[in-house]
Amino acid sequence: MSVGYVIQPANIDDVTALMGLRTEAEDWLQAKGSDQWSDRETGARAIGKWKTAIEEGRTWLIRDDISDVTVGTVSRGPADLDFWTAEDKPESALYVYKLIVRRDVAGAGIGSLVIDWASKLAALEGRDWVRLDCWRTAAGLQRYYEALGFVHVRTEAPDHRKSGWLGQRPAGLVLNQDSLRPANRVAYAA
Repeated sequence: MSVGYVIQPANIDDVTALMGLRTEAEDWLQAKGSDQWSDRETGARAIGKWKTAIEEGRTWLIRDDISDVTVGTVSRGPADLDFWTAEDKPESALYVYKLIVRRDVAGAGIGSLVIDWASKLAALEGRDWVRLDCWRTAAGLQRYYEALGFVHVRTEAPDHRKSGWLGQRPAGLVLNQDSLRPANRVAYAA
């Protein structure tokens, strides 16, 4: 795989691109007959959620370094206490949310690179795990994450949630020879 992808923190000006990525993913899932993300995120509430995540420094963009086009996004956040318990030692993990890759570049290995990036970050922070939850009915997505080194921990099914398949992978585990590079768009004076 030839890597020409960079990762950079999102900023408020990126909200439109982030909304576009989410909407494209929702449309694609609906066309496949999936109920995943059927609770569409639109309007002021969705924009507010993206802005909060950006202001808290929890959302990144993945960009094609040659075309300078946004091809994906990923966020991190705290442990979701609907799923992860005190026995799981929530502080021992980095939690990945909203990993979205544009459909026209799906299959290029970008998701795997993003998970490797998160794994390296978790190790640098002294954490043991990268964790995520995904839709309980999304068997294909669950298999995808297992292929990326995630192990199914358990499935939770609170009445008010459709997500709940819990997976984790060891921090520091890297599956790709290539990697995302941090965007270096700012020149610093020495």
